[in-house]
Formats: sequence, structure tokens, C-alpha cells
Amino acid sequence: MIYLPKGDSLAAFSSRSGINRLTILLVLFVAGWLLFQTFQRPLHDPGAVPRPIDARGDLAADELNTIEIFRNAAPSVVYITSIAVRRNIFSLNVYEIPRGTGSGFVWDKQGRIVTNYHVIADASRLEVTLADRTTWKAVLVGVAPDRDLAVLQIAAPAGRLHPLAIGESSNLQVGQKVFAIGNPFGLDQTLTTGVVSALGREINAVTGRTIHDVIQTDAAINPGNSGGPLLDSAGRLIGVNTAIYSPSGGSAGIGFAVPVGEVNRVVPRIISQGRLIRPGLGVTLANRRLTDELGLQGTLVLNVLPGTSAEKAGLRGTTQMRDHLVLGDVIQAVNGRRVSDHTSLRDELERYEVGDTVRLTLVREGATIEVAVQLEAMN
Repeated sequence: MIYLPKGDSLAAFSSRSGINRLTILLVLFVAGWLLFQTFQRPLHDPGAVPRPIDARGDLAADELNTIEIFRNAAPSVVYITSIAVRRNIFSLNVYEIPRGTGSGFVWDKQGRIVTNYHVIADASRLEVTLADRTTWKAVLVGVAPDRDLAVLQIAAPAGRLHPLAIGESSNLQVGQKVFAIGNPFGLDQTLTTGVVSALGREINAVTGRTIHDVIQTDAAINPGNSGGPLLDSAGRLIGVNTAIYSPSGGSAGIGFAVPVGEVNRVVPRIISQGRLIRPGLGVTLANRRLTDELGLQGTLVLNVLPGTSAEKAGLRGTTQMRDHLVLGDVIQAVNGRRVSDHTSLRDELERYEVGDTVRLTLVREGATIEVAVQLEAMN
């Protein structure tokens, strides 16, 4: 049933309906004609030529600087493959499989390569591929697991080796530009850029020990970047990319690098000694739980080992009497820097070298005293 608006006649309605039908037919005709004309056009043009190129002009100064940094630093960055040995459980045959990959960089002309400890941990064999695509068998010089650093050695001639310039990490500022070069996901010689996002961060090494004063950056760091260099805008090494914060395993804009000040302190020790020898006092210390139960501020000396520098300095250990404990010295500071437990004391002592003399602030029998102790090598 068709509803007619009030006041309209049937004749008027019929007249308008005829006009509407005519309009629709006209629109359909025009649309069909346009469609026909479109398909009549040729799809291919034999006379087609490339469009003229618009002149770009000179690259920006910061672009030129980035290009120069990559050109200079890329030959120093290496690709590391760790290979594990496995035994077939059925045939008992031994075979090798790639365990993982990572990055590293040339440290010196003698063929030493610096990378992360976690890149090469548990590897049966190691290979280093230089930027010129040559691959060399690597041997392990030494490691510092608590700092997530390792040093490898390859027999490449000096002419193929391009050590990185060493920079500073003590004067870095949040916001300054940084550049990361590495081999993420096996894609070699990859450059990412960003800024220093934060300074003084702390992360845990694979051993659970804390790495202090870590650099945080938003330069993309992905699996395979580990062990590669973090550079400043002068192309100098300022850190070793070591970890990312990412729920998914990919870069989330939060990466961490061991500062070059720590690298330049630890790597020469690894090269000369094969490991990082810790400076110590020659004492055994109470754990945090015991000091908390006793209500002590600092770390309690339990025993002083015979013949050590601590014994020579007169430090006192804790004595068990028949019905009570006679507490030994409680170490509260090293050269004026407070320590709260044995872990913080150990971290503080590692700022120094074996043979250095430090000033300990102690609480002994309720009185605060200071004692000078020469640090000695600890296993």
C-alpha cells in the first residue's frame, strides 16, 4: 500500500513518479557511458618513459655524520657464532650445531675481540666473522661473568683488524645521540640510532651479581646485538650492548650497555690474567639475614683469615662463647662510601685494584673507628 502525503493528488504523484524514473534512467546511462570510456583506454603505453628525478640537494649535516660514523666503525664490528657439541642418543655419534649468535668488536691489532659473556657461555667452539666476510676460529682468552664481558682471540693479520676508538662514559649526558652497530637476528652490519635515555642504571649479570652505572638507551637492540658497540656522535666506544627490557623478546625501546669505563678497566685484566681477580680483605662475612636479626648497620666480620691483610690491620672476627656471641667488627663504609651488606661491600671493593689501600669505617665494641687495609687478590 502506498501512503500519499496529505494534500497530494493521485495525478500529481503519478507525474512525479514518471520524472523520477526518467532521472534514474539518465543517471544510469551516463554512468554506463563513463564506464565504457574507461575500459576503452589502453592499459599499456609503449611510449612510457621514466619520470624525471627531482634534485635532492645536499644531505643534512647530522645525516653525513651518521654515515661517517657507520663507515668508520662497521669494519670493527664482528659476527660471533657459538657452536655446541651434541651426541646422537641413537648412534652415539658426536656432531656440532650452532648454539647462538651475537656481536662483538675488535679491541686491538693483536686480534682480541670483546663481546658479552652470555654470548659465548657454554660454547664448545667459537667462530668470528669479520666485516670483510672472512671467518676465523676463535679461542677464549678469559671472561668476567659478573660484568658480562668476555675476550676472544683470532689469528687474523693486523691489516684486517680495525680497533674502535675508546671514548668516555663518566661524562655522558641524558639526551645525547648514540649509535648501536651489531648483527640482530643474523642480519650483519646493522645500524640503529637513539639517545642516552638514562644513566646509573643497574642490571643483573647471568651470575646474579649487579652491574652498576649501566647506560640505558632507546637505540633499537635486538637478539644478536649483544656484545656489539654503543658509540657516541664522535664514533667512539662508550658501552657494550648487553641486554634489553622486553616482554616479547624484541626491542621495546629500552636497551642497556655496560659503560666503557668498566670495559676499559676489566678487559686489560682479562687479557693479562685470564679472569677478573677480585680485590678483597681476607675475611668471611655474615649474610644479610644474620645482620638484620642482630640489628646491625653494615656487615659483620665472622672470621679473619690467618696471614691476610685484614689480620695484619688488626680486624676482629666474631667469637662464640659458651652462652653468647662476642661480635666482631662491623664494616659500615669504604673510603667514606656506606655499605649495607656483604654484597655491597664486595661491589665497593671492586672499584679498586689489588694492592690499593682503603680506609674502613668500623664499629667495634660500640665505638666507631677507622682502619687502613691493603687489598689482596681473592679467588
